[in-house]
Order: sequence, then C-alpha cells, then structure tokens
Amino acid sequence: MSSQIDHLLNENRKFAPSESFVANAIGTTELYERASADREAFWAEQARDLHWHKPFTEVLDWSNPPFAKWFNDGELNVAYNCLDRHVDAGNGDRVALLWEGEPGDERRITYAELTDEVRRLANVLTGLGIGQGDRVAIYLPMIPEAVASMLAVARIGAIHSVVFGGFSADSLRSRIDDAGAKLVITADGGYRKGKVSALKPAVDMALADRNGSGAQESVENVLVVKRGGNDVDWVEGRDLWWHDVVPAASKDHAAQPFPAENPLFILYTSGTTGKPKGILHTSGGYLTQATFTNKVVHDLHPETDVFWCTADIGWVTGHSYVTYGPLSNGATQVLFEGTPDSPHPGRWWELVEKYGVTILYTAPTAIRSFMKLGRAIPNKFDLSSLRLLGSVGEPINPEAWMWYREIIGNNLTPIIDTWWQTETGAMMISALPGVTETKPGSAQVPVPGISIDVVNEDGTHVGNGNGGLLVVTEPWPAMLRGIWGDPDRFVETYWEKFQKQGFYFAGDGARLDEDGDVWFLGRVDDVMNVSGHRLSTTEIESAIVGHEATAEAAVVGAADETTGQAVVAFVIIKQSYLDAHTPEGLGHSIRSWVGEQIGPIARPRDVYIVNELPKTRSGKIMRRLLRDVAEGREVGDTTTLADTAVMSVISAQVK
Repeated sequence: MSSQIDHLLNENRKFAPSESFVANAIGTTELYERASADREAFWAEQARDLHWHKPFTEVLDWSNPPFAKWFNDGELNVAYNCLDRHVDAGNGDRVALLWEGEPGDERRITYAELTDEVRRLANVLTGLGIGQGDRVAIYLPMIPEAVASMLAVARIGAIHSVVFGGFSADSLRSRIDDAGAKLVITADGGYRKGKVSALKPAVDMALADRNGSGAQESVENVLVVKRGGNDVDWVEGRDLWWHDVVPAASKDHAAQPFPAENPLFILYTSGTTGKPKGILHTSGGYLTQATFTNKVVHDLHPETDVFWCTADIGWVTGHSYVTYGPLSNGATQVLFEGTPDSPHPGRWWELVEKYGVTILYTAPTAIRSFMKLGRAIPNKFDLSSLRLLGSVGEPINPEAWMWYREIIGNNLTPIIDTWWQTETGAMMISALPGVTETKPGSAQVPVPGISIDVVNEDGTHVGNGNGGLLVVTEPWPAMLRGIWGDPDRFVETYWEKFQKQGFYFAGDGARLDEDGDVWFLGRVDDVMNVSGHRLSTTEIESAIVGHEATAEAAVVGAADETTGQAVVAFVIIKQSYLDAHTPEGLGHSIRSWVGEQIGPIARPRDVYIVNELPKTRSGKIMRRLLRDVAEGREVGDTTTLADTAVMSVISAQVK
C-alpha cells in the first residue's frame, strides 16, 4: 500500500459547543497545556485521582521498549477503585447499574450492593483455588453478573479473558486453551431477539474433545448463572450454580493491593495470521487512562449523569467504558441485555426516555441501522435528557453523524467521534466536547497526554492535507503490554515497521486535514470491520475451507450501509464434490457453516462460487481486486497477476 492515501471526502461543516455546555465542561484547554508542558507529570496527576494502597514514585519505565511499565513501584486494587472507595466515601446508595433485560425485567443495583456481590464472588473464586495470575474465562450475556465477574477476578489479582457470547464453541475453546484458563464463568443462556440463546452447551462442547484434539485440560470448574431457564447438562464436581454458591459466601473480603503492572485482562482480537491475538493489559496505567478519558471525553458528572455505553463486555469498549471507566468514576449507567430492535425497533429510545440517559456512546453501524428505519421511530420518544452523544468502533460517515446530531441530539448535543483499539486500551483520539469545534466524520485531535502522527512508509510526517499511516509516537498508560505468550509476535505486529523511530503502528490509514485534524481511512491490512467488530479474513477463510465442498476461499470486506463492512466470500468448489453434487444451495450452506464455526457475526453476506482466484506469481491472493468486484467497481490494475484474464472471468461469474 502506498503511504500516501488519497481521500475522496471533503467536509466543511463545523459545530462549536454551546456556551452552557462549555461553562460546565470537565475537559478544558488547560488539560492540553499541562500535558504538553510535561506529559509524564500530567499522567501522574491523573493516576493520583485513583486510590493507591502504596503510592508510586516512578511514572514511566521505558528502558526496554516496547515493553512499558507505568507507575511500576505503586500498588493498587482495581476493584477497590471501582467499588469500595465509593462506598467508603458515602456513596454506597448511589445506583451503579440500571439493568434492563431483553424481556423487560429490570434491576437497580447500588454501589453497596454491587460491592457485596463482588466480595462474595471473590471469596467463591478463592475457594475454588483461583489466585493472583490465574486466568478466568467469562462467557456471559449482558447481565449484572458479567460486570461482577470481571471485578471479582480483578479483586483477587487474577486475569480475566472475556469471550463474546456470540462466539462458537471452537472460538471459545481456542481462547480458553491459549490463556490456560482454570475457570469458566457462564450462564445457561441469555435472551437475544426474543429467544433464549444457549451458552452453557457451547461451554460443554468447548471443554469436550474437539476434532480429536482431546478434552480441554486446564479448566477445573464451570460457574453457571441461571438466566435463560433452558435445560443444560451438568458435570458433577465441575459445574456449580452461581445461585447456590455466591449468596452463601461471606461478604467480608478485604481488597489486597497488587503491583500496578499486575496483569488485569487478556482480550482476544483477530489477527491477519489466523490465530487470534491475546492482547494483554495491566492494572494501574490502564485504569488511569480509562478513568480519565471516560471523565473528560464523555464529560461525565457522576452525581447527575446517566451514562449508557451500548457495547458488549466481550469487546474492549465494554471493558473500558462499561465496567472499568464508569465504575471507577462512580457513575450511574444503563446496562442492557438485548438488541436494538427487540421487541420493537424503538427499544433503545424507549430506554433513553425511561432512564433519563444523558450520555449515549454507541457504534456507527447502529446509527446507520436507525437511519435506515427512519426518524419516525425515535421521534416517538422523549430524548430531551441526552446532552452528549458518542461514536466508537469505526469511522462514522458524515451523513450518519449529522443524522445522529439532528434526530437523536435535537441539533444541540456535541458528538465525540472516538478512535482507539483493543491494543490501546482506552481512547486515543477524540474531540473534547467543551473545547473542540467538531466536524462530521472526523476523529479530530489526540486526547491530552497522547502523541499521534500520520507518516509515510519511512516514518516522516506527511503534513496537513495528506494521508498516510497512523502512528502513536510516545508510550501511553493504557497501552497493551504484549500478546499473551508471544512477545516476538507483539514486537513484530506493532513495533517492527517503525522500529527505528520507536513508533507504535496501529494498522490504520488516516489523513490530516488543513487544520491538522485526523480523518480515518480504514485498515491497511486485511482485517475487516463488521458492525464495529474486527474480523480476520484468514480465520473466516479457514472456516470456509473446512466445509466439505470447498477447495479454496478468499474473503474481503465490502462496504455495507448497515454494518460498515460486510463479509464477501469467493469460493472454489472441489471437483470431487461437483462430481457427486450440484452447486445449488452451496452459498447458503457455506454461510451457515461459517456461523457455526466462528459465530454469526462472521457469516458472509454474499458467497460467490468461482473457478479461480486472482493470484500473484508468488501465489498471494490479491484481495484488492476482489473487493473491487464485491463493491461493483471497475477492476483495478491486474498487471501483477499470474493470469490477467482471471478477473474478467470472476466478474462475469459474479454478475
């Protein structure tokens, strides 16, 4: 890919925050000035807003790049910061979670109640032999027990690995195996689109003999929340009901301090090599940046705001801005189990009205879905409580940005379009809503204390008006500390490209406009962004080739007005299969197969049966050309193909 990335979008509209918003805003221009004057002192100041059992004296140890240590000689307890300290400060009666189940059941859980639950669960985990450094897999729906599980694991110094509840048994197994988890916390099932979606059976399958590889060996117990009421199998001695053991446990549990660099969680993200990468985050630096960005970028006033981040805890947004950021700030937040369209397409707006949500943080794919349905649905509800809107997960197109502001925000609310990744741990680029003149579609400026640049392939600054590769030029507190069990891959994936300069390469293309504001242009590798979820082409291709009919497959992400990108597969069928079967119905069969192997989110929108794939002479598939076909464009330069005629054949087959 050329380091100079062309842009086709020119957007000149600007929106300044209102005087009343500015007057009460937490984030001010002074933050940029203090961060610019002394970046490390600035982050130390933010870290001291947390409770430290043992205060730190050292801010950043960058003596062995890219392996950073932040606040290394300090000790804290992450769960104490999210729970006990608010109770100790007299805020135990403040509501922490306004939970709404998809069927309409609800729970209001105070900080005191959540603290008690987490203490009891911490005692249960300790009784099961879980201790500092042990790994716990969490495979739960969006229920309060999911948040409690993350915090209880953190409380005892163990490491959680949350797996999105939509992933299949095979995906779950690979993550359990890689982390070496001792315990799985799951539920019988959870509600999704009016039905119970089973979870415990997938755990049972994941722990059994998969494809002759043998039974899973590291997991000793499975703790099960009764949520769906669906029938489940039971393994005596291994499986435990949450309602049997947690309420019976003592609520007396002192939070012990752990080093700032104690690992907090592993979160798996798709990689281009097929094997998911276990992104490792530690405690002090991560909690500092998650807390700070949640406070100043979301302009979070804990005494008065009702915050709602719609992300699932299976993704990093649900870690940083559902569990850790809001609870560390002592906020009240909405937690919703279901989907935006169940049991009716106005469910989200109904919840905004019901709970008086003031800050809404969601993904562009959701906004585009609502646009597709039309403004008549949100217009039925009173959304006047909203005072700030946020976007996360992928670049938001200006049309969706404007619809969000006009229809949901009544032409009044600032919109923060945030860029960050699983790897960065917390927000890196965003407007500050009380400072920045916002532009539809632009992520805009680095958060105070963060150093960003857009560079050419050789690492030189591209200058305003130009596109290139987005890099982070200085270490930041919430940065990933590695890939679990694979330090070489960590260096190679994120640091090797600009090793000389010491830059972190995010894998995204971006441009700087004439004002120096950042506009994202998408991934520069083959990882697709579907509904805000990053999916590897290699993982999906591997699944497709596992189908009995398939000889070879190539997958690309094609633009989709609803999901941002959709998976499109080009598949070559085995001749032996064609000798015995007709190809009718194969596309549907392959789509279903991928859903079973990886999960519904990875199911291809389109499956095209082709005779050949475009390859270079070295055998590399040129997905760029397939993307042209998938998106209905004229096919680009084919001169490097081994067979230049293949693209005209594929184009004819697709039509």
